[in-house]
Amino acid sequence: MKKTASTGPSHDVYVVEGEGETAFWTRIGAAWPHSNGEGFNIQLTCVPIDGRLVIRKRKPKETGVGR
Repeated sequence: MKKTASTGPSHDVYVVEGEGETAFWTRIGAAWPHSNGEGFNIQLTCVPIDGRLVIRKRKPKETGVGR
């Protein structure tokens, strides 16, 4: 996978366990779009054995909130 410092991931990858309001989301990786827009490279920090994978577009970080 080719990644450069100037092109960070555009999406986060989560494993979601449960449904609706009680679902538990855990971020487990990131995704970068292919240069031709036809797919993604995905890097995971772990491989889930249960739940479903969800890929969501990254939201801009809020300044002054949390860490």
